[in-house]
Amino acid sequence: MFVAAALGVVAVLLLGGCGTQVAGRQASPSATGPIPWTIFEPSEVTGARLADGGRTLLLEAQVPSGARACVRDFKALLTDPVQKDLVRVQLTFSSPSGDRSSGCTKERSATARVRLPVPLGSRKVVVDHYVQFTAEGAEPPALRLCGKLGCTPPATGCTDASYDQALMAVDAPEHTYRDSQECDGKWLVMDFSWRTGPACGDDSAPGCSSRLGDRWFFRAEKSGWVPIVEGAAGGCRVVQRRAPAFPASLCRDLAPLSSSLHPSYPPASASPSPSPSPSRPS
Repeated sequence: MFVAAALGVVAVLLLGGCGTQVAGRQASPSATGPIPWTIFEPSEVTGARLADGGRTLLLEAQVPSGARACVRDFKALLTDPVQKDLVRVQLTFSSPSGDRSSGCTKERSATARVRLPVPLGSRKVVVDHYVQFTAEGAEPPALRLCGKLGCTPPATGCTDASYDQALMAVDAPEHTYRDSQECDGKWLVMDFSWRTGPACGDDSAPGCSSRLGDRWFFRAEKSGWVPIVEGAAGGCRVVQRRAPAFPASLCRDLAPLSSSLHPSYPPASASPSPSPSPSRPS
């Protein structure tokens, strides 16, 4: 009977250890067991380079670190067949870092490699759906990390793609609309606005036409449109205080932004000091 009871306890323990963890879910230690290891993607992919004649891709990324072991099975896998113009790769690892009590609260750099069926050539590398690298403009064997505008940003100028770069430069809200712009290739002024009400299919519904807006002035540089100053007033005064060379032809006819589009909130006045209490006769 004692043997049977012992076997029953062992069976319960073995069954209790079964199961899988959902990637990225916050883990917590059980009262009787260790902190579970779950599958994550790196917080940041920082570099890429080639080896073996372009057939091996090495990717550097940030992974958890601490006093104890924090990472297992850090690996790079091809997620799709190699295409004519790009290679898609996913980086994953297992870690107990979902629970801060694991001690894995810092980060370190780690490298994973994947063997390509053909040399990379001129193909771009897309890591975890959003990070891109290219050999164009890079010094071999390194690959160049591309920016938010892709591996070949638009030339600075009076084009829609270049205007989008200007909006990124001033951190415009998502779903911003360009209302108007004046541009000569070297200087730019842009008015834009964004919805503040509920998501609507019909702007005529109550609350659906609510918007806020702004106006920014830019100068062209090698990196793209660079913000000079923001200002809702009409004319050239605001920008020419900061950049006297800004051409009057682009700003002299600017009307002030409406108060509904660009409200002005004066600083709160100081609270009045309480009047002294009248003295009481002793």
